[in-house]
Parts: sequence; C-alpha cells; structure tokens
Amino acid sequence: MSNKKVGSVLVLGAGIAGIQSSLDLANSGFKVYLLEQTPAIGGVMAQLDKTFPTNDCAMCIVSPKLVDCGRHPNIEIITNAELGKVMGEAGNFRVEVRKNPRYVDEDKCTGCAACTQNCPVSIALYPVEKISIILRKEDTIKVDAILEEFKDKPGNLMPILQSISKEYNYLPEDILKYISQELDISLTKIYQIATFYNSFSLQPKGKYTINVCFGTACYIKGGNRILEAFERELGITMGNTTEDLMFGLETISCFGCCGQAPVVTVNEDIYGHFRVTQVPKLIKKYREVDSAKNNA
Repeated sequence: MSNKKVGSVLVLGAGIAGIQSSLDLANSGFKVYLLEQTPAIGGVMAQLDKTFPTNDCAMCIVSPKLVDCGRHPNIEIITNAELGKVMGEAGNFRVEVRKNPRYVDEDKCTGCAACTQNCPVSIALYPVEKISIILRKEDTIKVDAILEEFKDKPGNLMPILQSISKEYNYLPEDILKYISQELDISLTKIYQIATFYNSFSLQPKGKYTINVCFGTACYIKGGNRILEAFERELGITMGNTTEDLMFGLETISCFGCCGQAPVVTVNEDIYGHFRVTQVPKLIKKYREVDSAKNNA
C-alpha cells in the first residue's frame, strides 16, 4: 500500500519565494493554488531596484517567473484574498478562502492597484450631490488663470494639475474639487491621475524636499542611519513635512550615482559621500538660504 500523498497544494503569499515554490510544485505535477492578499503577485522584490549582493536588476530576475507563473496550466492564482479556516490533517486538508471584491473586471485588470486607492464604492471621494466649491479670492484668481490657459486644449487635465502643483507645491483638496466643478470632470478621474503619478502630492510639501538614497550601495554605506538622523533633526518621519512647510523628507530607490554613495539630494542639489554628521549643517544651510531670500 502506497503512502504517497497526491492532490493539490496551497501556497500562501505570492512574493518571489511563493512564486518559485509554486513553479517547482507545478512542474512536479501538482495542482497549485497561489494565494495572495494584495491585488497582484510579485511582492516586495518587484518594487526593488537591485538585489544584494550582486546588484542584479530585481525585475530582470522576477519578471520571467511572473510570466511563467501566470501561464502555467497547473497554477491557479487567487489574488486579493485571505486564508480563513484550515480543516483536516496532513495530506487531506480543506481550507476556506475569503476573496475580497475588486469592483473591476478581472480580465481587464493590470494589477496597478490604483482602483484600491480610488474606488468610489469603498471610498467616498466626493458627495453624490452637485459639488459647490468657492475658493478664497486669491486662489480663485490663480486657478481661473490656469483654467483659462488650458481649458480649450485637448487632454488639458494633466497640464492643469501640473500647473496647480507648481503653484502650490501640492494639490489642495478644495482646488481639485473646484477644477471638477468648473470642467465638469468626475473628481474620481482627477484623483486617479493625482494618485498615479509620483510627481503629484495630495499633502503639503516642504520648500525643500530632502531625498535619501536607499539603493543597495547607499544603504550599505549608512543610508538608513542618515534617514534616522534627518528624522531626529527635523522631528518628522519619512514621507512627512515639517510644520513650517520648510522641509519634506523622502527616500528614493536609486539616484544612479552609486560611486558617490551614500547620496542625499535637496531639491536639485546633490550631496555625495554624505555623512550623518552633516545633517544639522545641511538643514541650517537651507534655513539660512530661505531667510536670506525672504529678507532680500
């Protein structure tokens, strides 16, 4: 009598480890169910620039596996779902899977996840009734001038948002609602664009955006300690802005100048071979620059 266990396999998590495990099992003849909590497979590795210690391109490694996993006849991918109950014993398990609704056509879904941030079903971006927004007089003059410049041009929403972002250094909520009202464009559509591009921000940004490189070379040479020093000195965490709107603190995957690692930028200024001890001096420098501009 054979004790060999046969049947299907459930793999939890569709990161690089889960994907490779699924491929190995599927190639061995098992039916594999790959369960992932997020809307798309790939995990953290798909978000990386390079991998340690070889500095190989992360996407160059994971992309072929994503394709193989999606096309393999023995692998069924279940995304946007969670494991519920597990019943039975080794070799004869039964599981309960809770699949969350997407509110989109899965056959057309590209896995960008923008819908999860902007879905009007689960997130009330604007009231159902007609929007009626009145801006401050100075804001109305600025925004109306921008709308007048672009209103008759095709595809005008993007340049309008770019101009608003340049004027205010972010996209204020009341102004987005005003644009929706004046152009008769769904606020949901405006938010889709505003949240898709990294160059746009829905939160106030500082006059000086400090970016700490978190690429492999910079991280190894102390990028994380530099970020912590900026957080202590400014009293904010990464992704936030100081109360006086002077400094914003961000990280970036790679600046492409690994020979100068670790690297920090302030707006367009680049500082290579940066050290933790330089943090207070750098902040003081830009405060003095801003003070001089205001007194000029």
